[in-house]
Amino acid sequence: MRFLRRNSDDTAATATEATDEVAESTRTAGKGRPTPKRREAQGRRTGPVPPPPRTQREAFKRMRGNKVSKEERRAAATERRQRMMAGEDKYLLPRDRGPVKAYIRDLVDSRRNLMGLFMPLAILVFVALLTPSLAVQRYATLATTFMLLAMVIEGIVLGRLVTKRVRAKFPTEPIKGLSIGWYSFIRASQIRKLRVPKPRVKPGDTLK
Repeated sequence: MRFLRRNSDDTAATATEATDEVAESTRTAGKGRPTPKRREAQGRRTGPVPPPPRTQREAFKRMRGNKVSKEERRAAATERRQRMMAGEDKYLLPRDRGPVKAYIRDLVDSRRNLMGLFMPLAILVFVALLTPSLAVQRYATLATTFMLLAMVIEGIVLGRLVTKRVRAKFPTEPIKGLSIGWYSFIRASQIRKLRVPKPRVKPGDTLK
């Protein structure tokens, strides 16, 4: 009796193991592949492609997160600088992007403006104020006052002219006269060699 009971127990265990193997093979065959582990599944996940950086600071932070070398960061920064100076819209600051701003820069760069002497004049006044001679300081202050007055008048005239040309060139764009005038003034008050992006036209060129 014990022998028969032991044989029946072995038969039941064998049948249970066979049933488990069949169920496991059925689950695997139903999906076509075994269930991946959580770590493998997380490694296979791919999110959406991140958008390009909008500023140099954002690009620098992203490069630091990717742990690139100093040479690669320096090369990438140099390339961005060159493309920004060339006027590529993707690499410009948000305030300088768009065809309207590009046309404003061309209008300002095609003129010889007295406001371009603003920075050299400020340096000259600073040096004059450091001199001990009161006569030099007095004449420097007087000359600076007349120059600043002339620059303000020129800036107002330039702002109105540029706004009129921009509205005629882009009739469907929302043009704000104050914003256009201020952008023109800032561009014209910079030294030509230090303007960003670089001028695409020469002084005296005719624009449509």
